[in-house]
Amino acid sequence: MPELVAVPPRLTFSWGNWDAGRYQGAGMKPSFTFLLLLSGAVMTVQPKEDKAFLLYPYGPGENDQKNPKLDDGTSEKVSLTVPFTFYGKEYQRLYVNNNGVISFDSKVKQYTPDPFPLADGRPFVTPYWADVDNVKGGDIYYRESTDPALLARATKDINQYFPKIPYTATWVFVATWDHVAYYGSTSNKGNTFQAVLTTNTKVSFIILNYWDIQWTTGSASDGDPETGLGGTPAHAGFNSGDETNYYNIPGSQTEAIINITMTSNVNVPGRWVFQVDDFKVTGVPTEAPKAASSNSCWL
Repeated sequence: MPELVAVPPRLTFSWGNWDAGRYQGAGMKPSFTFLLLLSGAVMTVQPKEDKAFLLYPYGPGENDQKNPKLDDGTSEKVSLTVPFTFYGKEYQRLYVNNNGVISFDSKVKQYTPDPFPLADGRPFVTPYWADVDNVKGGDIYYRESTDPALLARATKDINQYFPKIPYTATWVFVATWDHVAYYGSTSNKGNTFQAVLTTNTKVSFIILNYWDIQWTTGSASDGDPETGLGGTPAHAGFNSGDETNYYNIPGSQTEAIINITMTSNVNVPGRWVFQVDDFKVTGVPTEAPKAASSNSCWL
């Protein structure tokens, strides 16, 4: 029997009509139940996706590299075998930063996320930018691959989510944060999430997978050491580096980001997928929908 968990696959929410900052400024934390009631959504029960379905293979058995056990640490510079196009610019090196960031050209050791766009113009993707401490617990893995099985999986996923774009993957990069702890933690909480970069050298995509999110904030970002909540919560999104083009996944830097495992723009809870060579967002309404849709999964 598959594990049954409550997830909201038919929940659609307009962020344009609700300002989380107003509630935080008043000392209130918007609960997930509050968001559900506000949107008029009904919780449904469906089988939870298998971990192997959501996450691409990772770890020592996949010959992954592993980041050093170092607070605010990063990987070594990763020289890519093929260029990866991000917001119209080609990059051939990147860093996997412990604090939930994949950056192009330069390291990111900053642990408290800033809102996008960034004034300094750094180009990066933030699967879950927050104060990770892999000394306290967890590991960060990464690898570049042209393994036929992995390429076939990426091809299948992108063809499903972007059926109008002819695509056959020729390269994949997988970075995984496996049960990573937060700075100042006095608990055993850990987050598991992943970023998959894929290209055919002309078109590029990024898949963000969120398997288990238990905390949002480290204590140096004013989070609670016991719960990992409060303060300045995690940020998920993209910054182009030109100070103009960017994208924030709904819920970023609010308490609601802890529910990102229940959200999606491709109707798969815990998965967000984007075309990033010429940045496009699929499945995200530009205006408030009139009714909940079965084709979207939202906070």
